[in-house]
Amino acid sequence: MTPSGQAAGARLARNVMLFGRLLRAAGMPVGSDRILLGLRALRQGGLERRDDFRELLACCLLDRAEQRALFDQAFDRFWVAPGLHLHAAGEPAPADDADGGADTANAFASFERSARPIGRLEQAFAELAGGTVPEATRGVAPSAAQPSASTQETLRKQDFDAMSVDEWQAARRLLVQWRMQLPRVRTRRYAPSAHGTRADWRRIAADSARHAGDIAAIARRSATTRATPLVALIDISGSMSRYSRMFLLFLHALASSERTTHAFLFGTRLTGVTRMLRHQDPDVALQACAEAVDDWAGGTRIGACLREFNLRWSRRVLGQNATVLLVTDGLEREDARPLAFEIERLSKSCHRLVWLNPLLRYRGFEPRAAGVRAILPHADAHLPVHNLDSLQELSRSLGALARHPRTASKSL
Repeated sequence: MTPSGQAAGARLARNVMLFGRLLRAAGMPVGSDRILLGLRALRQGGLERRDDFRELLACCLLDRAEQRALFDQAFDRFWVAPGLHLHAAGEPAPADDADGGADTANAFASFERSARPIGRLEQAFAELAGGTVPEATRGVAPSAAQPSASTQETLRKQDFDAMSVDEWQAARRLLVQWRMQLPRVRTRRYAPSAHGTRADWRRIAADSARHAGDIAAIARRSATTRATPLVALIDISGSMSRYSRMFLLFLHALASSERTTHAFLFGTRLTGVTRMLRHQDPDVALQACAEAVDDWAGGTRIGACLREFNLRWSRRVLGQNATVLLVTDGLEREDARPLAFEIERLSKSCHRLVWLNPLLRYRGFEPRAAGVRAILPHADAHLPVHNLDSLQELSRSLGALARHPRTASKSL
């Protein structure tokens, strides 16, 4: 590629990132992973026609049909200004300053002359033009300062999919600081204990033999405990990407030191990441998990992935009354009948099946999708997993799930 073509490609990449930050400032949940997906997709084509370019960005940046109207308004206003227009790979870029400041100034002058956009888009344009967008949306490294108590309270209720990069990093730091442990359950084994409730007659007899038949002290014992075996099946499809990343951090904080915890990621295929998740550093663990899969933020085949788990892994990891955490929105892309069979089989193989669904953040949520209706009858609990509060509530609920018998109510 010629130097002019490389400059055009760099300009296009910079403008795509700026467009993604604009959508995020307008209230759309456009994460950095989606922007990177769009940049990777542009390398494969889509630059010949404007409509192809629009549809390619829409596929990479949107996850809901209701976001399309806002996207179209932003696209029509953003990709028309001098200096921010679409360049072909070999087309020379117009002369400008090194950091694109002249392009941005021309673009925002054009924005002001166009029609008023939908909802928060006008405010997003004004913030981006005036440089008042938060640091995270401008790509600046977030501050490591500890948020105030009021900020933490707001952050705990913030939806993961709506967080800016700065809010995401703050939430990640709070999650890493949590001191969480897996709930422990009593076993049938007993161990010596100074405050035990039962007399340890074997030790009493041995001590008595060493003291010529005298009983010098009453040895006691108590029941031992063990961590609850936990198996997490985590959906990493496009609609679940940000929730899955934060849940992996939660799972690392909850169970990184326990050998009875297993984790699997699934999108179009099932991938075990138990070994990667045991790394002491949560950032390294999350990076290793992301590198272990090839289908992150792709499609989803819940039924096929559960079938593979039931055939290859269930007998290995579901012993000792393991609790299964199924993290998915239940939006199956294929026939839901195989999913219904596999989820019933999984439910019968484990002690408890807990379905963690980010769609429960909507008060008007109804089980209309076929995949949702297939999973719901076999879940012992159906809980939200969309913010820090929901994760902390889950850590409290796991103990109750481990203690209560299977015949208890499925709602916590």
